[in-house]
Amino acid sequence: MKYVFKIISLIGLLLTSVIFGIVFMGTKSIPDEIHLVGSDTLNVGSIFEFHVNDENLVSAKTAFSPVGPQNDISSQYTLNFTLLNAIPIKSSSVTVSKRQYVVAGGEVFGIKLYTDGIMIVGMDDVTDGQSSVNPGKLAGLECGDVITAVDGVRVNKVSEITDYFQNSTKSNIRLSVSRDGRPFETDINLIRSESDNSNKAGLWVRDSTAGVGTVTYYDKSSGVFAGLGHAVCDVDTCKLMPMLYGDAVGAVINGCYKGSDAAPGELCGVFTTRSLGSLYKNRENGIYGRLKSSVTGDEIPVATRQEVKTGPAQIISTVDSEGPKYYDVKITRLTGFDTRTDKNMIIEVTDTDLIAKTGGIVQGMSGSPIIQNGMLVGAVTHVFVNNPKQGYAIFAESMLETSQALEKELEADKAS
Repeated sequence: MKYVFKIISLIGLLLTSVIFGIVFMGTKSIPDEIHLVGSDTLNVGSIFEFHVNDENLVSAKTAFSPVGPQNDISSQYTLNFTLLNAIPIKSSSVTVSKRQYVVAGGEVFGIKLYTDGIMIVGMDDVTDGQSSVNPGKLAGLECGDVITAVDGVRVNKVSEITDYFQNSTKSNIRLSVSRDGRPFETDINLIRSESDNSNKAGLWVRDSTAGVGTVTYYDKSSGVFAGLGHAVCDVDTCKLMPMLYGDAVGAVINGCYKGSDAAPGELCGVFTTRSLGSLYKNRENGIYGRLKSSVTGDEIPVATRQEVKTGPAQIISTVDSEGPKYYDVKITRLTGFDTRTDKNMIIEVTDTDLIAKTGGIVQGMSGSPIIQNGMLVGAVTHVFVNNPKQGYAIFAESMLETSQALEKELEADKAS
């Protein structure tokens, strides 16, 4: 009898382990947010089921599709997933919308960005003849902080804060500061420098930056475009630069520093005098603006996150004076569906021509659109330092959500 009980206990333990394993697999494999377009259905396997409040929305045990006119519907639902209709797995938010179309980019463009405030990029000791002190550190400041006002006066240019310090008749200055988006205030004591007899705060500051990147896509209807796939960050602090305004200008690629292991390459380009448009948003998932003139070119559909698959794909990049070209790559891994990251997948360059020209992915190729099965699925964002043939990419859907929000803001400003 004891032997029978042991066998039953062992079977129970194995079944429990299998169930917990399937539950764990379900929590990892089922996304928190699901986007369906048109008449798409959601398949999650025969062992998983899901339920919504309105059962008319469920077309089958393992498939979900919207109801009503496909060209008009835009709705959100919550699905509760279970194992064999008994064990809760997780809840996911489902968005149903119409298919979006854009014109794929691939052209390089120049970025001129002006900060919303003054970014601190370094701090130094100041000597007054008797001692050396670091005013910035004493005031609790850090590199990457953004000074937004001095004694209540708004500042956006380095010259404004420099002139204020030099002309101040008092040594104690009140600073309004933003750190990672959180505002605070602090006092800084200016030091009369013995080197030039001027007021100094011991701060190295920056109010602008410039560089080149690649356009990911254009929206024909609105003129909004997106590029980079990642934020424009300060070169010294690696912090996102808060943008007050920016300009998109033409750029010409005249060379390339080829990438190698432990030495990422870089496109060499120069700005032209041609103005392309205005920049409005610098976000973690790219930079966004509006063109001055209309766009020509064929539109292609934008893939949802669930439609992106591992396997062959192509990128459109400009790496020489010949302009945008298609190059073969392979999506080797999908790393997650998190909309807050610019590292949703790993790609590998397989095109021998591109490898011969650049060594793989180089700086300046960020934003290069990724095409798979005739759809825009993402954009190149980062290169692996130890292997320039590989890098990260972001889902195009994440970028599209930001550009569509910008379109609504611009239309609202126009209406007001």
